[in-house]
Formats: sequence, structure tokens, C-alpha cells
Amino acid sequence: MRDPYDVLGVARSASAGEIKKAFRQLAKKYHPDHNKTDPKAKERFAEANSAYEIIGDEDKKAKFDRGEIGPDGKPRFAGFEGFGAGAGPGGFSAKAGGPGSHFEFNFGNAGGRAGFDPADLFADLFGGAAKRGRAGGTAPRRGEDVVATATVSLETAALGGSARVVMPSGRTLDVKIPAGMEDGKQIRLRGQGQPGAIGGEAGDALVTVKVAPHPYFRIEGRDLRLDLPVALYEAALGGKISAPTLSGKVELTIPPGSNGGRVLRLRGKGLPASDGKPAGDLYVSLKLMAPEAPDPEYEALMTKWRDKKAYDPRKF
Repeated sequence: MRDPYDVLGVARSASAGEIKKAFRQLAKKYHPDHNKTDPKAKERFAEANSAYEIIGDEDKKAKFDRGEIGPDGKPRFAGFEGFGAGAGPGGFSAKAGGPGSHFEFNFGNAGGRAGFDPADLFADLFGGAAKRGRAGGTAPRRGEDVVATATVSLETAALGGSARVVMPSGRTLDVKIPAGMEDGKQIRLRGQGQPGAIGGEAGDALVTVKVAPHPYFRIEGRDLRLDLPVALYEAALGGKISAPTLSGKVELTIPPGSNGGRVLRLRGKGLPASDGKPAGDLYVSLKLMAPEAPDPEYEALMTKWRDKKAYDPRKF
């Protein structure tokens, strides 16, 4: 995977705001809805999501900058410092001496002291019926659960789909994302964790679903929020305008005399119903936009209003 800073096109000294701004620009540029005929756009969109998941998260960014994790979010191992270096119970030691170096393993069972039993190691490695040398042998043990994160687009979370997840072992899995999936919810994959020992069942994989930031919508539980730009005359006179939703564009009615910040509610246009929960709503906040280009007539009209029809919109 590429360096996340290179993917987003920001310097390592970039602030959190600069990183977020760069991601939003790329997400908007390569969003699949706007690049339906470009097969590479989806890859760039996913790559930007993965990069933002690393350096857009304060903790992960710090670990990446220190070299503790790679651009894929997986730990980097610089050596075997944690393997019990130095002689001691259950440890490993090496005596220097060139090509004839002598290595010693101490399993910590001498004198009846509790420690590491090599039979456990062989049982975990080979899954056979290893015996500890005492009657009854060793009972089967269930494998450990593993955790992973799947970052998906808002459209995938809302409408359903699949996501490819890299497990801690490096193995990849295609995870089915049900429609209406909420951010932070967990999916359990039975038997996809660590293998069991001595014939025990495998553990599970616990995949947390993270919904990537969207260029337009903000998530609030099962509801969505949208800032919708409107012209001054649309707000003043009212009318019907086009508004985006997850299922496509709809016609939204603007009441006459609407002010900036007015919120209109579109029922059922948030995340779809799932797990016994009803569909969420889409809340549209009107954002008044003046003409961007200089317009003498507009300026003359505003001057007339100021001089002859002034009013105070800030009565506290």
C-alpha cells in the first residue's frame, strides 16, 4: 500500500483540518456516483478512505509516524525483543561466539516450578493429540477470537454490499455488509478466528464496521443531515428544487420566506430499516448563497433595501 500522506497529497506536518480537507476533496472527486464509467475511480476512492483511516485518526497517525504500524494499519515488528530475551523461566538466551554461537531454551519446569510446558507449544502448532505425560492428556481448547475493521462507504452501509477485510494473520476475507448497517456496529464471523488446539473449535472474527466520511451527508444514528445551498430568490419566493438522497435525487419544496438554517425533514430518507429499527430521516438545512460573480443589479437592489427597507435580523 502507498504512504497515506502521498495518497492524500499532504505533508507529514499537515494539521488535522488540512488532512480532512484533502480527503474530502478526493472523496468528492473519485466518488463512484460521479465516476460510473471510470473503473479506477472506485479504487482511488477506496485508497483515499484507507489512507484517511490511518492519518485521520490521531492515535493511528502517531503510531504510523513512529513507524509502529504500516500504511495498511498492521503492526511493524523490528525484532524479537518481546520473545523473552535473556535467561529466565520460559525465556530464550544466546551466547555470542560467531558461527558457533550457543542457544539455550529454558522452559521453566525445573524443580516443579510453574512455567511453560513444551507440549502446549507443539499442541498449538500441530493441533495433534499431544500428551503432557500425565493421565488423561490435554483437553481440546477453543481458538481465540480476532478483531478487524472494515471501512465502507455510506452507500454500502445503507444499501448493503461487501467489504474486503485483512485479518491480523494477513488473510483476507470478503465480509457481507447488510443494508442499514450503523457506524461502529460489529459483525461476528463464526469460525474465522484463530484455530483451536487439540481438536478444539476455531475462534470467531469480530469485524467492526466504520463508515467513511461522505462529501455531502453527515450521520446521526440512523438519520442523515445535509446542508443544501439555495439561491436568495428560491428562499424568498419558494419553489421546488432538486436534493440528493442515498436512493437518488428527489424534488424538495422550499416554503416562501425561508431563512438560512431552516431545516426540512424528508421522512424515511436516512438509513433504511434493519434489525427491527425503522428507517431514519434526512434533515436538510437550507444554506443561503449570494451570487458569486459581481452583479451590479444585485448590488443596486441590496443598496435600495438597505436604504429604504432596512430591518434587523439580529434581535436577541
